[in-house]
Amino acid sequence: MFASLSDRLTATFKTLRGKGRLSEADVDATVREIRRALLDADVALPVVRQFTAAIKERALGAEVNQALNPAQQVVKIVNEELIGILGGETRRLRYAKNPPTVIMLAGLQGAGKTTLAGKLGRHLEKQGHRPLLVACDLQRPNAVNQLQITGERAGVAVYAPEPGNGVGDPVAVARQGIEHARSQHFDVVVVDTAGRLGVDAEMMQQAVDIRDAVQPDEILFVLDAMIGQDAVATAEAFRDGVGFDGVVLTKLDGDARGGAALSVRHVTGRPVMFASSGEKLDDFDVFHPERMASRILDMGDLLSLIEQAEKAFDAEQAQAMAAKFASDEDFTLDDFLQQIAAVRNMGSLKKMLGMLPGMAQMRDQLDAFDEREFDRIEAMVRSMTPLERRQPRIINGSRRARIAAGCGRSVSAVNDMLERFGQAQKMMRAMKSGGGMPGMPGMPGLPGMAGASKKQKARQAAAAKSRKGKSGNPAKRAVESKAAAEKQSAAAGSAFGGAAGGGFDPSKLDPSSLNLPKGFDKYLGQ
Repeated sequence: MFASLSDRLTATFKTLRGKGRLSEADVDATVREIRRALLDADVALPVVRQFTAAIKERALGAEVNQALNPAQQVVKIVNEELIGILGGETRRLRYAKNPPTVIMLAGLQGAGKTTLAGKLGRHLEKQGHRPLLVACDLQRPNAVNQLQITGERAGVAVYAPEPGNGVGDPVAVARQGIEHARSQHFDVVVVDTAGRLGVDAEMMQQAVDIRDAVQPDEILFVLDAMIGQDAVATAEAFRDGVGFDGVVLTKLDGDARGGAALSVRHVTGRPVMFASSGEKLDDFDVFHPERMASRILDMGDLLSLIEQAEKAFDAEQAQAMAAKFASDEDFTLDDFLQQIAAVRNMGSLKKMLGMLPGMAQMRDQLDAFDEREFDRIEAMVRSMTPLERRQPRIINGSRRARIAAGCGRSVSAVNDMLERFGQAQKMMRAMKSGGGMPGMPGMPGLPGMAGASKKQKARQAAAAKSRKGKSGNPAKRAVESKAAAEKQSAAAGSAFGGAAGGGFDPSKLDPSSLNLPKGFDKYLGQ
């Protein structure tokens, strides 16, 4: 949603790079571009005026003039002011001292209240609560049925004594729902109320009556982030007519300009508490102003990415993988499948990549990325036998043709997948033997890890020596290469009993005499 705004701001900051000092003209030009970007994003005019005035005042102050890198300092100022507009701090739900905690949802029809009720219920259930959804939208056709289906998908109980479709008293249902929650020991109640196509007196009065009947601990206004400045006017009308404690932004995955999301906090004085960004029940998050500001400025959102990874990756599987590395076992296609499953549990790969700093510059590549490639790779791997997954080196031409037929892909696609997997295997072996995976044995240069063995150091020294001192004369270099090859052949013959002229006989090879790493002998004799 904020892609256009992010691109405009990023382009503006690029013009400041390389400047050792910012003049007043530089600051005026930067503020002017920021103002245009915000107005193009449909941000409310009072918000734009306050935002740009604060940036200009701070940018002309001593904090920039004395900075080592003024351009970076301006970005820091914009980031801090953007966080302030979005609310400053994360606002959490307030729970009642005596359960149940009552949360009332309000908003226009089509804003996504019913779907949001299921998402909020699922979120609360994951937090260790026992939520109950109460169907008080008795006007909209099939609204009760929709809430029941959504609750079933979310694994959350639904109280719906009336069929809806114009039948029943929503105030009585709300009151009965609270009593039902107390008797059945539900600790949170989410009341789904009716919406209208526009703000009217009947809608406001019904919302007021439900509010007075259940005395909610939190009233959340559900706001469609795609309807522009009209969303802000609607929020003000609800604030004055019914009152609400916080805002929930829906449809943040849309392609609208997103100015309402930046304006609603400043205009209504109420914090944004949650954000919904998709159709799936898990596309729901607590709203963090500092993380949203970081995304808008293309500085990434690594904290959210880490939180998603912690939820998706199984600690036991991670420990098992670490033990496998420690025992020098090879990375197999079964391990590869586990890693794919863990990544997919984190959600959309495009969203995850979008949380990395600087990814706005690769938006076209991200948009072109096909997430179904995971399905194709999984199909190819599952078309293999267990032995083939453990030992991909045995997959010859006929096996590749069989795998391709089993998964509905071409042989070239199977070849490409196996080639990429082979590269991943080499990378994992390299990390185990020399380089760069924290906490793994046998990797030098990091605390608590063993350095390279004497034999490894000797091989590295010999390799380095062989790369040095080669003659620039082609004839002389050919003689040197021939002599080196004869020397290597003689050394091999001596090592394997072939010095008498018999050469190297693989059948007489004793793996135990080679002092190979543990588990490596399985690659011999194939």
